[in-house]
Amino acid sequence: MPRAADSDRRRTNASVVLRSVLEHGPVARSTVSRLTGLSPASVTDYCARFTELGLIREAATPRRSNGVGRPHVPVDLDASRFVVGGVHVAVPYTTVALLDLRGRVVTERRLGHDSTNPALVLARAAEGLEALLAEAAGATPLGVGVAAGGWVDRDSGSIVDHPLLGWRDVPVRELLGDRTGLPVHVDGHARALVNGERLFGQSARGSRSVLHLFVGNVVDAAFATNDEVHHGPRSQAGAIAHLPLRGGTEPCDCGRVGCLQVELSERTLCRRAREAGIVDGVNPTHVVTAAERGNPIAVRLLTQRARMVGRAAGLLLDILNPETVVVTELGVIRREDCLRALREEVGDARASAVVPTSFPDSVLAVAGGSVMLDVLFRDPLSLSPGRI
Repeated sequence: MPRAADSDRRRTNASVVLRSVLEHGPVARSTVSRLTGLSPASVTDYCARFTELGLIREAATPRRSNGVGRPHVPVDLDASRFVVGGVHVAVPYTTVALLDLRGRVVTERRLGHDSTNPALVLARAAEGLEALLAEAAGATPLGVGVAAGGWVDRDSGSIVDHPLLGWRDVPVRELLGDRTGLPVHVDGHARALVNGERLFGQSARGSRSVLHLFVGNVVDAAFATNDEVHHGPRSQAGAIAHLPLRGGTEPCDCGRVGCLQVELSERTLCRRAREAGIVDGVNPTHVVTAAERGNPIAVRLLTQRARMVGRAAGLLLDILNPETVVVTELGVIRREDCLRALREEVGDARASAVVPTSFPDSVLAVAGGSVMLDVLFRDPLSLSPGRI
């Protein structure tokens, strides 16, 4: 077998073994062998290597099969030793966080943008991560994942174009890597969240094809089949900002009316809420708060927006026909009436395929961290104790 093919096979086998421990742990090695189709000897070898790297450990209590015979010592992911940094760059603020190896947010912090200068934003993100690591004494960082909207090129580690921030060709990997001294991986936030769902979520577990629709100030999408997220040349896949949305009324900078992003943007939601006298700022959570307090105009604005999100989801369902559509949108996350409105717009036949994100309380932190965790779980043997 060619050396490259042999290396790819080892990488794939290592990934499926560690994923099996992630999903089923504490789990006996014999069960991992059965689940993965790999030989018991291969599973034992991979688990020994993962133990050496500090990724897994033996569980405290051995398990007996039917109460007789030699006890099976289960293995489980060791989520106590390592963390990854997560950075999500949004329009008004950056979220920095630390996540454990199960994708759970250990701590996070939101940093408002005093300036959108990319060097300053990323320098402040590095300082924020340093402060979080100082608080998490004893945790070893493996690297940093960065997620953002706009056109993000995973291979070069750069944000090619983010019109709302005014960023073009920003070498995020280089800038943040120099600041932190850690490996840095960069991807679009919709693709990052597909990987988060694939690894740690419940919304799309078992689906062979998943579409993620992200609706914030930036509106974009990501599509995955058979555990692989589609990136396209220079990672341009998922750019849906200028898809026409039926019933849209908002003028877009491109010269058309009703483009998906300008219609669904949180900026548009907040502007409409200000015009209605509901809020006086640009924070969309204040619209949700007003709805929770019974303001009927706020309720209407949120449910109308959810219906338009449903139209967007229906359009993408028609084009891509995924088994599951995961939606990250504030109203759908926080309010049952918004989720109902979205599903009604999609239609009864496909409503059950549309689900909210698995990470309602920490979606931006998970997006950033999932970029790095996806790299780890795809190639766990690339982790070397000499690099930690």
